[in-house]
Order: sequence, then structure tokens, then C-alpha cells
Amino acid sequence: MLPHFVDAPSTCSPLIITDTRNQLIDISRDYLGLCDIEKRNTDGGILNIHIGDVFSPDAAINGGYAGIIVDLFAGGNVVPQLEQATTLLELNDKLMPNGRLMVNCGAGEDMNDVRSMDDTNWRLNATIRALCQAFPGQVNWKKMAKSAGENYLALTGPLPDLNTWSADLPNELNSGVNQWRKCN
Repeated sequence: MLPHFVDAPSTCSPLIITDTRNQLIDISRDYLGLCDIEKRNTDGGILNIHIGDVFSPDAAINGGYAGIIVDLFAGGNVVPQLEQATTLLELNDKLMPNGRLMVNCGAGEDMNDVRSMDDTNWRLNATIRALCQAFPGQVNWKKMAKSAGENYLALTGPLPDLNTWSADLPNELNSGVNQWRKCN
């Protein structure tokens, strides 16, 4: 998943995951195979994982990141900063040209009113609305299954070929890849 998330930049620049929970990183290393890409590849690409605050000015590197994955919640809700376009633009400033953000956006505002999944359901999510305000025409979304919390995920930049992306993932992760949609 990660090589397709950052696409070509991952071969020549670091992708850094910043998280405040060591346990999540350890699970990701095992489940997503992150330990395999924490080693420098032949093209010079490497995954560096940092435990800390993604909003900190210290969470920046020279040249920028190929990608930033954001999964920040407090009290069961997305942190309010992620519902502000200015915050998302500040995160984007930490990226290299053509770098990407992937954000766990939490659930929609009134899930009881959703009767069907159409291409406008993303409008129920304040974080995706903020992303679309910050990056018009550059945001993609998908809604996770009920068993996975029904959260929305967002990805900036063009979608990779969904069939290739799905084929490259383990079976546990590939079933929902074709659900990604562009925000319209």
C-alpha cells in the first residue's frame, strides 16, 4: 500500500510516519510490512518512522516528505485542527513537490441520514470538506466498512491505478481499494 500511496517519490525520498502511539506503529510494522521498507532501497528511498507530533515545526525535513499519513483522534473524534483548511495547508508545506497526504477523517456528521453510498457522501465529513477547500480537485475519498468503524479516508493527488494497487495488497487489505472516489 505505501509504495502506491507515495508512488514515484518513495523511490528517491523519505516517507515519514509520525504517530504518538508506539503500539500503532508496531502493529503497522507487522501488519503492513513496514519493516521491509524501513531499509534503504536501491533507488535511495527509505521509510523513516517518527513517534511524535505531526503539527510540530520539528516534524519537517529538508526537501519535504514524499507522504504524510494522518490518524489523529482525541476523545473518539478527529482533532479539530484537521477540520481546518489552514492546518492541512501547513501539513502540505512539509511535503516535497507531488507529495501526498492520507488522512483518517473519522465518521460523517449524521450517519443516520445516509441511506446509500453515492459520490457526494463525503460532504458529510468536515475533514474531507476542509481538504477539498485546501486542495480543490485534488482529493479522493472512501468510506470504510461498518466492521472497520465506517470512517472516511482521504488521499490527496491523483489516484494510482486501482486494479494494480489492489493486486499489490494482501487479501486482508485489497477488498476496498476500488471504492476510492474523487471528490466532485
